[in-house]
Amino acid sequence: MKQNISSLTDIRKAAEQGDAEAQFNLGLMYHIGNGVPQDYTEAVRWFLKSAAQQGIATAQFNLGLMYHNGEGVPQDDAESVKWYRKAAEQGHAEAQYNLGLKYFFGEGVSQDFAEAVKWYLKAAEQGNVEAQFNLGGIYQEGIVVPQDYPQALNWYIKAAEQGHEKAKTRLDMMHREGKGVPQKDTEDTEDANDIIWHD
Repeated sequence: MKQNISSLTDIRKAAEQGDAEAQFNLGLMYHIGNGVPQDYTEAVRWFLKSAAQQGIATAQFNLGLMYHNGEGVPQDDAESVKWYRKAAEQGHAEAQYNLGLKYFFGEGVSQDFAEAVKWYLKAAEQGNVEAQFNLGGIYQEGIVVPQDYPQALNWYIKAAEQGHEKAKTRLDMMHREGKGVPQKDTEDTEDANDIIWHD
């Protein structure tokens, strides 16, 4: 217990002296209530220091989440987009995926499917399974991009290889219907219109 207090003291001291990693870690501790009482306002304060002043991508992503969820700050989609974008531009895959969602649904930005696809692609190429699944759906349905079953299969396969159950179901459905692949019988009964975009 004493070691944890010492550790917290050291982290807080380093954070107050401007150490970006310590600021981020202190923000995380307040966010989940690890060693300190859970306090979203304090979490936001420390994430802001490491994100805004020091450019830490994971802190920027966490701020995007907190503005999206209204944790420690008023819920604000536009502010969420701002922080997701900062992290996404640094290559943060989850931020890229979440920014894609914002554009897909028009939350905090004007709805723009082409921008959504752009950010999904960046995240999917880094292995983000939900972005891979969403791209499968976009190519399967021909949303913004031309309908392209081989591309849909490509992204569904990538997601399925990571254990994404809905992607596995979609692959079975495409085989059953012979879309882009030879038709085969399966026992899958998922409704072809049941395309879910959120995780």
